[in-house]
Amino acid sequence: MTIVTIHKAKTDLSKLIARAEAGEEIVLARGNKPAVKLVPVEEPQAKPRIPGAFAHLRGKIPDSFFFDSLPEDELEAWEGKYSFDGEM
Repeated sequence: MTIVTIHKAKTDLSKLIARAEAGEEIVLARGNKPAVKLVPVEEPQAKPRIPGAFAHLRGKIPDSFFFDSLPEDELEAWEGKYSFDGEM
């Protein structure tokens, strides 16, 4: 583990980043007190896609849910009949 002051880290930041990426543990300190650790960012592991993961949901929603007309009052609401204009 290498301890480097923040002042020194400002000067040698790119070198310290390269060392951390290579696996070295770098600690930045305020004076003699350790403050933060410089570590490389790990790439997130992508989970493999599983075909048919939601197959159990097929057939649960009837076609009428998508294709039937909305009730008249709901259509009016979408058209702005019941919108709030800021006055009460």
